[in-house]
Amino acid sequence: MNQSILITGANGFVGNALTDTMLDAGYSLICPTRRPLSRQHPALQNPQINALDKHTDWLPLLQQSGAVIHCAARVHVMRETVSDPLAAFRAVNVDATVHLAQQAAAAGVKHFIFLSSVKVNGESTLPDQPFQEQDIADQHDPYGLSKLEAEKALLAVGKKTSMAVTIIRPPLVYGPGVKANFQSMLQWVKRGVPLPLGRIHNQRSLVFVGNLVHFILHCLYHPKARQEIFQISDGHDLSTTELLEACAVALQTKSRLWKLSPNLLTTLAKIAGKQAIAQRLCGSLQVDISKARHLLEWNPPFSVAEGLAITVAQESDKK
Repeated sequence: MNQSILITGANGFVGNALTDTMLDAGYSLICPTRRPLSRQHPALQNPQINALDKHTDWLPLLQQSGAVIHCAARVHVMRETVSDPLAAFRAVNVDATVHLAQQAAAAGVKHFIFLSSVKVNGESTLPDQPFQEQDIADQHDPYGLSKLEAEKALLAVGKKTSMAVTIIRPPLVYGPGVKANFQSMLQWVKRGVPLPLGRIHNQRSLVFVGNLVHFILHCLYHPKARQEIFQISDGHDLSTTELLEACAVALQTKSRLWKLSPNLLTTLAKIAGKQAIAQRLCGSLQVDISKARHLLEWNPPFSVAEGLAITVAQESDKK
């Protein structure tokens, strides 16, 4: 693939890691963003766009592109502020995405890779009963529904055209520069905050951003990735207790966990109006990556321990 690769969302967490990796590997990239990228490179075009919507004219950029990796999205938030969240998610995650894909197909782009979400599958699993690609939730929040609708529309575009479509559903992504709850958890462990999470026996899938980027690039050229959906993870699921202990090892400190009953923890969280947080801490959410392993012969290049060590080391280098 000698043409440039167009990446949307290059200013985001995954998009930034993907862009850096691809530039270092010698790819020619087109990364349209609202805000200029901090990195400059001879092989990087960084045109400015005003918005990601169904009116954006992508054709001049797509005519230079052999593939599109679509990372940009309206992301899930814990505290929604708009009056109609579903309409807001659909405008970006469905309408703008399908518009981009249709223009990509018209411009002769060969491959469209879409970063979806495990929320298409659902919010939780029973222990040792991981989601498979065909498992679709009966109920979705607005974000998950918008991602599911986008997937269906993109596969339809792929069937009507010669453009290959690949959909990737990651669970929680972590790595250098991670924000939100994962960053808070690292800070708790680093500061030695005592946490009542020493008896959690759930199982949760995570994916190190380096593994996710490696899989995206693996799909880019693999002929069996066409018109397929893949779940992805580090290949080793952890309980919340195990994750905190692994973070402590990476930080070279002690985990200060005390053993509170998960049922009592859930009850206290419910009283405090923090049921969603308790579900993430105590509930399971696993994905089965057998399809990626067998169909594409892919295995995660980084272990959880290696991913956490890189995350912690690069965060420390910034301070």
